[in-house]
Amino acid sequence: MAFTDETSTLTDELIIAIAKIDPNNTSRLKHLKRRVEDSFKSASHGRTDQFAVAKQLEGLQEKFQVLNKDELADALRVRLTELEEYRNSWFPEILSLLLQLSNRPALLSELSRLPKRQPEGVVERLSWSELDASGSAYCDDDIWECIDYGADSSEEDDELISSGRSDASVPQTLPSSPIPSDEEYDIPDEVFLPDADQDFIVAIKDAQFWRAENQGVFTQARSASSQVVTELQVIKETIFMLQGLPTSLFWRLDDNIEVDRRYTLAHASNESLTSLLQSLGVIGARIDVLRQFTKTKQAVPFMQTFHRCIEGHLHKFDAFLSKIQSGFLPQRTSVSISLLQLAEDVRNESRMLVILSDLISNLQCNASGNCVRCLDLLYDSVCLNQATGDDSEFKVLAGLFLSCLETYMRPIHRWMEEGQLDSRQGTFFIIDNHNDNDLRSLWREWYTLDETSGLEHIPQFMKPFARQIFTAGKSMVFLQHLNALDEVEQHQKTALTFEGMSNDEHASLVYLPFAATFGSALDKVVKANQSFTSNLLHQELDRQCGLWTSLNALEHIYLCKDISVSGAIDGKIFDLMDRGRGAWSDRYLLTELAQSAFSRLSFVDPSRLIVRSHQDPEGLGRSVKMLRMISFDYILPWPVANIITKDAIQSYQRISIFFMQIRRAKQLVVKQRLQYTTETDAFSTDRASNALSYALRHNMLWFLNTLYSHMTDFVISTTTNSFHQSLAAAKDVDAMIATHRAYMSSLEDQCLLSRNLSPLHQATIALLDLCVYFADIQATRHGENQFDHSKTPGKYARLPRRKPHFASKDEEHSDEDEQDHDSDSQDDSDADIGNTTAISFYEAPYADRLRDVQDQYDQLVGFLAAGLKGVGRVDGQISWEILAEKLEWRKRRPAV
Repeated sequence: MAFTDETSTLTDELIIAIAKIDPNNTSRLKHLKRRVEDSFKSASHGRTDQFAVAKQLEGLQEKFQVLNKDELADALRVRLTELEEYRNSWFPEILSLLLQLSNRPALLSELSRLPKRQPEGVVERLSWSELDASGSAYCDDDIWECIDYGADSSEEDDELISSGRSDASVPQTLPSSPIPSDEEYDIPDEVFLPDADQDFIVAIKDAQFWRAENQGVFTQARSASSQVVTELQVIKETIFMLQGLPTSLFWRLDDNIEVDRRYTLAHASNESLTSLLQSLGVIGARIDVLRQFTKTKQAVPFMQTFHRCIEGHLHKFDAFLSKIQSGFLPQRTSVSISLLQLAEDVRNESRMLVILSDLISNLQCNASGNCVRCLDLLYDSVCLNQATGDDSEFKVLAGLFLSCLETYMRPIHRWMEEGQLDSRQGTFFIIDNHNDNDLRSLWREWYTLDETSGLEHIPQFMKPFARQIFTAGKSMVFLQHLNALDEVEQHQKTALTFEGMSNDEHASLVYLPFAATFGSALDKVVKANQSFTSNLLHQELDRQCGLWTSLNALEHIYLCKDISVSGAIDGKIFDLMDRGRGAWSDRYLLTELAQSAFSRLSFVDPSRLIVRSHQDPEGLGRSVKMLRMISFDYILPWPVANIITKDAIQSYQRISIFFMQIRRAKQLVVKQRLQYTTETDAFSTDRASNALSYALRHNMLWFLNTLYSHMTDFVISTTTNSFHQSLAAAKDVDAMIATHRAYMSSLEDQCLLSRNLSPLHQATIALLDLCVYFADIQATRHGENQFDHSKTPGKYARLPRRKPHFASKDEEHSDEDEQDHDSDSQDDSDADIGNTTAISFYEAPYADRLRDVQDQYDQLVGFLAAGLKGVGRVDGQISWEILAEKLEWRKRRPAV
């Protein structure tokens, strides 16, 4: 029973450790535990063969010896011997597991990885420092005095000792001398110098030229206020000043260093000495700027790198000054003392410090406080020093610049290769707008470039690459959400470092322009990351996300690529509209109809297709504009929805409705099959009207077929083929989005749906409504009126005419009044081209209505053709000119 309890406890711990479940979730734990126990019961594994394990270990020792690794063989043998002292029945299993987990131990094992063995039997001994950490014991003065064993004894004490009795109430303590205070402490005479060293003290005092007692030696040529000092003293003061120490010869006033003119040299004029010292003071002031900068704490990582590099250059300069100063110490060999030589050496050694001081001064003058400005100044300094031929300064500055740049580009490296923004790195030129989990807006809305501030958080030399860096990081985020990095993550090893550019063996870097070389290297690194992620994302969109499948589905749903599928939907909708039933716009009915029709296509997911319907607030009646009440919506997968945006889907819907409006007008015209009447028919004598109706029907069918075939066979076909080629050649998602946006814009322009072509689109809709009106006239004449006349299109209930050449004067006056009324009521709707007069639907004779339809048809077709030719000459769209030529063909055709 104890073994069962132990096994149960171990099983619980194993499940919790591996499954990562809450121990309080008893139901989940019991379920997993039951499955594990069943696995234990069904397992029939025997115990490990301990002799086989021992044989393997012996073979491993022999292999170590064969490979000249006797130390490893000895270490393994010693540890196996020690293991024999702690026998356990599970040792064979443990050793077998270790052997199975080992990875080529004969080749990869190293003795240095083993912990060093402590020598056995080493007894640590106590030391005096451990016994008396403070060092106060046995420090009394009388410890070394002779002991008088009888001084403090008496006969009474002897009696107590002989009798074995003692007084416990009397404390047995040793006397100790008190520690003197600071005031009572007397300095020993040994620490003072003897009288023989008084000359040395006088020499030290004489060297302090700033003392008042040392300012009494003047020459006659000097002013009474001048003090002559030695050149060595001036050199030492100059070195102190350059080290940032206070001196008597130089004064620090604000950010400048001034020279005390009271001190002169006996062998130099005041003007030359002052000029030389002032030049050294200017260098000292520049170096003081660097020393003040190193005292400022930096929070931005690349500025910390810059700070550390400045400290390194200052340390090197201080070492140079210390070396010079050590040369003037008392030595056996003579040393040349020259202030001019010191000035020359300081100028040569401080050239880099002066350049860095000017850079920091310009950086501190930047009112915005943007640290990225430091990289721009470093970059400009590198290019300037290379252009002036200062190779040594150029190499040092290039190394400093590349070190700071490497630190600056660490968050960029992480963004491009991991898709993560490191907020700890300070300011960054990419903004995280990830507020929701809508993956359909990942590419457009989750991350944006900080263009509102003019990309102030990126150096000027990197701004041309900002968009590529931004795209590469977004592509990586996209791939992470697609779970597409598990297999290829190990292949991405591109690092954003430029250490090779500053190496001495790259001699070409000195002779080639640094801006061109650096820009080429940076472009290579950025493009390497961008091309990797973009190509991988392009493949995933094609293979996993079904981009081309979704595009094919959109072409069939919206662009009527297969009219057999769209025709079934049109037939049902148009039939319900002709019956005058309001159910034709029922979204549930239409959704079921659309899903049923498109279910036969394997690349269309019917569950993603829905139909939305809207109210008819304008009372459009039988106008083709009624079809705008419905819209087909195909829900795309989220990766494809990032490329085909919501605006693009709305463009698809407008094109789909426009094509349906053309098919609706054609369906009504084709439906009215004119029949010859018998001689007894009341209409048999009006043969002119019958001929005109035949001609109108023929012209309208020709116009509808020409328009529809031009839109589908020419516009859609050619534009879609060109779009597919451009999309396949797109390098990244931005290029794919731009390609699809240009494709939809071109389709809208060629289908007359863009805003700048609104008059032409309104004329086309007026022509389609004119076809509907003509079909209604024919249905009324031949007794096929199955619809409500009150729902006839408003602009054709009072049909417009260009010129009432057959109406009377009274009718003309009445028509003009009605025209004013109609124009006022249609200000807020689409304007009808050529509306000048109108006649009543019920009062006008059949022949007059036909002539009005003929006049209106000719006027609208002429306006449409002229407008297409006009815009074709301006914008150069060849499809407009082709359509205009087709519409004008019948005019140029001779009458038969």
